[in-house]
Amino acid sequence: MKIRIAYFIIIVLHLTTGCSHAEPVLSKKILIVYLSRTNNTKAIAEIIQKNTGGTLVALELEKPYLENYKQTVQQVVSENETGFLPPLKTKIDSIENYGIVFLGFPTWDMKMPPPMKSFLHQYDLSGKTVIPFNTNAGYGVGNSFYTVKELCPNSTILEGFEIKGGVERDGIYLAIKDEKAKEAETEVKQWLRKIKIIE
Repeated sequence: MKIRIAYFIIIVLHLTTGCSHAEPVLSKKILIVYLSRTNNTKAIAEIIQKNTGGTLVALELEKPYLENYKQTVQQVVSENETGFLPPLKTKIDSIENYGIVFLGFPTWDMKMPPPMKSFLHQYDLSGKTVIPFNTNAGYGVGNSFYTVKELCPNSTILEGFEIKGGVERDGIYLAIKDEKAKEAETEVKQWLRKIKIIE
């Protein structure tokens, strides 16, 4: 009888003390990769880093986009139509060491910007938790979050975050600053708690 009770206790302890091999989200190493033209996405990436302690990496191109907004819009439309993936200058060593990858980008042409597509084609995020975040001119994320799911079919995709940033077309560049930055941090922290990245 005592042997049966002892055996039962062992089984209960086995089931309740984390014998599942799934690693808790909060214990995983965090990478925050972002693309930012007017520094609004960068501002959100920095807020995420401040609250998670993740490693921050800015995506840079071998051949940067032109300063001229209209010319850049035309180039991006062409890249989206042809499927061109601009080569990245940014290199990330040991990406396999990261369990959580935040992906930050603005909405361009109502889509994910080509450089972020380049990143997702270049680096395999299979088995990782992938979390998108986005800044836009007020028109939303377009189909960009769907593209994250499409290009990361073997990743766990968590709910993304989006916020209005600058409106470069109208000459409004960095909008997430001062009081707006404080409001953004409050929203980001609420989102991070909701998806259980912070407590």
